[in-house]
Amino acid sequence: MSNMLEIIVKKRDKQDLTQAEISFWIKELVANRVPDYQSSALLMAIVLNGLNEQETAWLTHEMMNSGDVVDLSSIKGMTNDKHSTGGVGDKTSLVLAPIVAACGGKVAKMSGRGLGHTGGTIDKLESFPGFSTEITSQQFAHLVNTNGLAIMGQSQNLVPADKMLYALRDVTGTVPAIPLIASSIMSKKLAAGSDAILLDVKFGDGAFMKDVDHARELAYAMISIGKHANKNTIAILSDMNQPLGFAIGNALEVKEAIATLKGEGPEDLTNLCVEAASLMLVQSKHFNTISEAKEAVYRVLKDGSALSKFKTFIEAQGGDVKYVDDISLLPKSQHVTPFLATSSGFIKTIEAMPLGLGATLLGAGRLKKDDILKFGVGFVLKAKVGDEVKIDDVICEIHHDDPIPEDVFTKLSDAIVISPSPVSSPILIHEICE
Repeated sequence: MSNMLEIIVKKRDKQDLTQAEISFWIKELVANRVPDYQSSALLMAIVLNGLNEQETAWLTHEMMNSGDVVDLSSIKGMTNDKHSTGGVGDKTSLVLAPIVAACGGKVAKMSGRGLGHTGGTIDKLESFPGFSTEITSQQFAHLVNTNGLAIMGQSQNLVPADKMLYALRDVTGTVPAIPLIASSIMSKKLAAGSDAILLDVKFGDGAFMKDVDHARELAYAMISIGKHANKNTIAILSDMNQPLGFAIGNALEVKEAIATLKGEGPEDLTNLCVEAASLMLVQSKHFNTISEAKEAVYRVLKDGSALSKFKTFIEAQGGDVKYVDDISLLPKSQHVTPFLATSSGFIKTIEAMPLGLGATLLGAGRLKKDDILKFGVGFVLKAKVGDEVKIDDVICEIHHDDPIPEDVFTKLSDAIVISPSPVSSPILIHEICE
C-alpha cells in the first residue's frame, strides 16, 4: 500500500514512480484525503526531477479518469478535436471547425471560457444572441452526426484532478514543468473523447512557451501521451510573437473569422487554418495526402460551403444566423479611437501579450471569473510586422465603451515598435511534429 510520504521521498530522490503510486496520489487527492502541503511537495519534486514518458502517460490517464469522460461512440466515423495552447487574436477554432465539417469531417470540440488576456472560444461565440454551449452529451453527439461539428462547454466534473492540481501549481511556483503542462492539457483532450487530436502549440511573446525549443518539447510530450492512449496526435508549432490576424476582442474576432470563411480573411489566419484543417482531414482518414486535403479546403472556402456550415452550426446551437449574414448587427463598441504611428518606417515588433492585456483593460477579457465581458471592445491592427508605415498613419484602432485607461496607450506604445530600416515578416508555421 502506497503512502504520500514514500511517494514524495521517491520523487525527491529522482526515482521513477509506479502506476499504482501515481493512481494512489490522484485518487486520494480527488477524495480530499491528501493535504495540500503533500501534493505541493510532490509537485515541486516533479518540477525539479521530472517525470519520464511512462509516468507522464500514467498521470494523464489517472487525471482523465478522475471525473466525467465523454462517450462519442454514437458518432459515425472518426472524430477530430483541436487544441491551441493559447495566444492573442487566436480565433482559429471558429474558422477551422466549419472548414473540416464542410469537407466531410466530424469536429467534436469541448471549449472553455477565457481567463486572463483574452476571451475563450465560447466567449467569442456568445457574441451571437441565443448561442449556447450548455448542451448534453447526447445533444452534442447528435449535432456532430447531423452537422459535422458542435462545441460544448466543459462539464463541471471534467478532470477535477486537473482543477485541484492547477490551483496548487498556481500558488506554489510549480506551473512551468513540461510533464505537468502536457498532462493538464491532454487529460482534458482525452476526456473529451475524440479519435484524432491536433495541437497548435504557440511560442513567442504572446504564448505560454516563449521559444520554439520549449514549444517543441511540450509538443512531443503531448504527442507521446496521445500515442500511449492510442489517439492520432499531431502538433503544429506556430509563432505568436505578434497577434494572429488583425482583430483582438470577442465580436471583432468573430467578424474576422466570418471574413476568413468567405475567403477574405488575413493571410496569416487563413494559412494557419488551411494547414490545420488539411492535417485534421488526413488524421481522420478523409484524405490520403495533405495536398488532396488542401484542395478540398480551398474549394469549400471558395464555394461558400464552409460559411454555410458555420451558419448551420450557429443556428443548431440557438444562435441568430442573421448576425452572420449581416456582421454590422454584431456587438460593437461605443467609440473607436485611432492610434497613430509616431514615425515613418517599418513595423519591427507587435508584441502580442501587451495587446492582449490592453484588450482586457478595455473589457474584452476577464481578470476575475465573474467579470462581465464587453463583446464589442478590443483592438483592430492596421499593419503587421514588416509593413511600411508613414508618420501619423493609423496603425491600430482602439474599440472602447469607456474612457481609455492611460495604461492602454502605454501598452500599445511598448508593443508596436517602428524601425527605420526594412524588417522581414516572421514565418508563422515553424514545423509540424508527429
